[in-house]
Amino acid sequence: MSFRLLALLPFLACFALPAAAQQQPFTPEQKAAIERLVREVLVTNPEILIEAMQALEEKQEAQASQTARAAIAANRGELFNDSHSYVAGNPKGDVTIVEFFDYRCGYCKQVHPSLQALLKEDSKVRLVLKELPVLGPESLVASRAAVAALEQDKGGKYLAFHNAMMSHRGQFSEAEIFRMAREAGLNVTKLKADMTAPKVEQVLRANHELAGKLGIQGTPGFVIGEELVPGAIPLEAMRSLVKQARG
Repeated sequence: MSFRLLALLPFLACFALPAAAQQQPFTPEQKAAIERLVREVLVTNPEILIEAMQALEEKQEAQASQTARAAIAANRGELFNDSHSYVAGNPKGDVTIVEFFDYRCGYCKQVHPSLQALLKEDSKVRLVLKELPVLGPESLVASRAAVAALEQDKGGKYLAFHNAMMSHRGQFSEAEIFRMAREAGLNVTKLKADMTAPKVEQVLRANHELAGKLGIQGTPGFVIGEELVPGAIPLEAMRSLVKQARG
């Protein structure tokens, strides 16, 4: 018997007995009778189990969504208007998407073209980029370089560097990272110095703490309007969520 089925048995047992009887401790004979009854019901009507599991999943999803919305509401300033995250798209857009990402994350790379397409086709979308290195030392170096790049340029150079790293395939050696930075027009000597600044560590720590508050456990993680969306999602789903956020 599966763990999920075991979890449902107490609920099924409650329906098998009158309310008054549920208040009294069961004798061994009663427990055995309940088990036989539950088994008989499930064997005869297995669709009951499917319906119960679906209802349980829907309830858990609704609770998770409610918890996420509360976390988003409690951290709106840090999510949407902090002083250290790069904002792509329309800075004054009517819908904000926040992306938590890792430059070595395959799913982040997979969803990147869809984000670019959405920004190109919808001029009212605002995209906040939050580095969240979770995949090891190379991810951390890449994220430090990206955050440090904002000390030089808060526009085209940062975005060119970001897009280059998102499009990069293979290992993220420091040589490759600095090559992409140089090609994006950044001063690599200054970049290396800025990467060691306490502010860079503070930004990455703040991003990790914020992700924790929202329940984001991996990358990519999105906040679209008032909804938390974990994992890579297709362009059509992004469009739908943006439309929903507009009301």
